[in-house]
Amino acid sequence: MDADGDGAWFDGLDLTNEEVAARSIARGEAASPRDWPALAVETGVVTDEATYYRRLQAIAIAAAREAVSRYEGADDRQVVHAVNTMDDLDRTANELAERVAEWAGSLGHDDIAGPGDVARLADREPAGMLAERLHDVAQTVVRMREDRNTLASTIERTVPEFAPNLSEMAGPILSARLIALAGDLERLAKLPSGTVQVLGAEDALFAHLEGHAPSPKHGVIFTHEYVRGTPPAHRGSAARALAGKLSIAARIDHYSGDYRPEIHAALDERIARIQERDA
Repeated sequence: MDADGDGAWFDGLDLTNEEVAARSIARGEAASPRDWPALAVETGVVTDEATYYRRLQAIAIAAAREAVSRYEGADDRQVVHAVNTMDDLDRTANELAERVAEWAGSLGHDDIAGPGDVARLADREPAGMLAERLHDVAQTVVRMREDRNTLASTIERTVPEFAPNLSEMAGPILSARLIALAGDLERLAKLPSGTVQVLGAEDALFAHLEGHAPSPKHGVIFTHEYVRGTPPAHRGSAARALAGKLSIAARIDHYSGDYRPEIHAALDERIARIQERDA
């Protein structure tokens, strides 16, 4: 291509090679807009403008497909799927366990008093066709709980690899929930701390905005020991302090990825002062 083609996304490319052309579209840039279809024809890249637009459409679709695949394959997106699946397993296993316990009582298993006793039933030899079906469901509950625990272990190993500060501050499971509620680590990093504070309390927040409830002080971060372990009168302050540092941790993890011990020490000191207010 001659100098007139400098900056064109198709400069020097074989447009039948969609993979290479897609990368050029995704990463290329030009100092100023030009009549690219005419330039492509003029320099012999395509025979006419209609061909240019057909090739551009195909390559743009290929570039979009690659971008989606890369996004969905990222560690933080995989953790979103993992934690959501873990919660689905938890909910479904608990619902099934309640059903199994109720069914077991009707078959005379008086020692199966609740969902926590289902594993004991799964270890027994059933007697009768209905008892066999109940036994099968009890074993399904046990397997679902095992799968849930395996997923939790995987999350605990994976999150510190791409979010060391968030994981250290909130723990891998809570970090994964925050990332899932935001959508991914980048979106979490861009949220203001006030939004991070109430992630997971959307229903309560909407009720407040409609004038039907007080403003929520916290969402899923209530499970953090720094919020849950603070006296009720000061939990709002603890939640704000934690959310502020979680926002900083998420930004560091997304934009640099290096571990910063000083932000964790600062949070510890801040929470200690809040919890000492009534001492």
